[in-house]
Amino acid sequence: MEPSPRAPLQDGRSRAGAALRRPHNWIQLAKFCTVGAAGYVVNLVVYTLLLKQAGLHYTAAAIGSFLVAVTNNYAWNRLWTFRGQRGHVVFQGLRFLVVSTMALGANLVVLHLLVQAGLGEIVAQALAIMLVTPVNFVGNKLWSFRHRH
Repeated sequence: MEPSPRAPLQDGRSRAGAALRRPHNWIQLAKFCTVGAAGYVVNLVVYTLLLKQAGLHYTAAAIGSFLVAVTNNYAWNRLWTFRGQRGHVVFQGLRFLVVSTMALGANLVVLHLLVQAGLGEIVAQALAIMLVTPVNFVGNKLWSFRHRH
């Protein structure tokens, strides 16, 4: 008997459903969001310092603050959120940087669209972060910090 063309889709749905029922995944998501919130504060503080104290252009300040925040987030996610899923620090770090950079790109697109739609910049950024966080979490859980058997 030939497998149904829907079999891979149904298999993916059942795995996703099983993952949603595991409390451990929700705890990891809460930890990831906590680390992300701290990273958001780090990003804003470093951004303000680079902008106001160092006199950098806002783009350079944004890149600098992103690099500091992503390093902070990687360290905390490695040590706390995904503690049981540690791989080689450099390879895992590079994967985290790739996922975070893609999340930053998605965040900037969503932010731009929300601002263009008339939302204030701070509200738009808060919403953009919330909308991108689940994708960032899944990318890091399944790729950056994936569990190897």
